[in-house]
Amino acid sequence: MEALLSFANVLDRISRGVGKFASWLILPLIFLIMFDVVTRKIDFIKDQSAEITIKYGFSVSFILQDLQWHVHGALLLLTFGFGYLRNAHVRVDIFRENVSRRKQVWVEFLGLVICAVPFLALMIWFSWVMTSSSFAQGEGSESQVGLGWRFIIKSFLVWGFGIALVAALATLFRCIAYLWGNDEQRAAAEEQLQFFTDIEVLPKVHLDDEEEAAGTGGPAHDC
Repeated sequence: MEALLSFANVLDRISRGVGKFASWLILPLIFLIMFDVVTRKIDFIKDQSAEITIKYGFSVSFILQDLQWHVHGALLLLTFGFGYLRNAHVRVDIFRENVSRRKQVWVEFLGLVICAVPFLALMIWFSWVMTSSSFAQGEGSESQVGLGWRFIIKSFLVWGFGIALVAALATLFRCIAYLWGNDEQRAAAEEQLQFFTDIEVLPKVHLDDEEEAAGTGGPAHDC
């Protein structure tokens, strides 16, 4: 079990490291959007872009637009795993919130085993098939004057789902340690799991608190 927790920590560092590194893509994405929007309003630059298109057969404007969604797609895909580890994704689980931590871990464990891990494995496979097909066909932009080599951005589907799978496995191994490990291993796993939603992590306003505050004239507990 100790080895499992150590391996989970390695997978965690990989997923978080890739996510933190990929988050810097927001800077070139902002620059590309601003540059494209601003330069489209400047006649001199529009004229120069038109001449480049006529002379070389590619459009600066279309290339910038392609780059925008390419960078945005890479940013999104490479940070999925990091977002999951930080419990940043939306959860619609009003029933899970009110059960014990052990039951919450059981829900997460079953969800990972039955849904998340098989789904991510299938998505990696289908993404690889799609990327290979794109490379074999020499697929490019839908616009003849846009970016080519569409397989490059499609390959980020493989990487993105792969990193998400790494994060899912890290959480799965910690759930195993929490459910079947000794007290020390359970505490170590619990410290790293960030999906708990109980009174210690997500304080809630209770009716008795509100009634007490109304009776004394004092403020209710903050959420």
